[in-house]
Amino acid sequence: MNLTGIVVLLSIVASGWCFLEHDSWITVELHHALATNTNEFSFRGNVTIPSLNSGLSNVAQLPLTPGELDTLKALAKQNEFYRLKATVVYPNGAKTRFLTSNKACSLLQAHLNDVLWISLDPSGFVTGVTASQDASPGASGCTSDEINQLEETHFNTDVLIRHAELAPVPDTAGFIQKVEREREARDRGEVRDNRGFFAKYWMYIVPVVLLVFISGATNQDGAK
Repeated sequence: MNLTGIVVLLSIVASGWCFLEHDSWITVELHHALATNTNEFSFRGNVTIPSLNSGLSNVAQLPLTPGELDTLKALAKQNEFYRLKATVVYPNGAKTRFLTSNKACSLLQAHLNDVLWISLDPSGFVTGVTASQDASPGASGCTSDEINQLEETHFNTDVLIRHAELAPVPDTAGFIQKVEREREARDRGEVRDNRGFFAKYWMYIVPVVLLVFISGATNQDGAK
């Protein structure tokens, strides 16, 4: 393949890469497990992100029923984990599932305030969904008395988009064009060698110096 063909191929790849990075939307379905040692997840809510570039989101979630709140409190008293399953739905209908977990105590201490982190690769595909909570000021632990005093039933979720950072991409096309121009200049005899005298002819000078040195040493030995 000649250099011109390589440049054309790189241009095609670059165009495809830009197409993969177009803005899009996703929906995230949230289900949670409020009891330990169970694979049953109940519906919590939906997160709609109409623009991945802007990161704006619409969150609609169901409040906990009194029974669900009691189950979550029991989970916290046992120092167990609250599990959240996030199902990402793409515009073409494809789905990807992620599972994240935190201490149930932390969620109750934060009064059901949490942050949903959605990580994206450069193509706009979700690579991870994690939830985190910040305990309310003054929260010290999860004793039974403290847990029993918590009565919040509505989730308050902030959604943050985390974009992947691209590493610097070498200018391959520019380098190939530079090599092509230098080759054409050499063919026309336009390239000048601006190196110094020694840099140009060191491969000839060094052997001569070595021969002179060896010859001088031999003559001195003969004179002795």
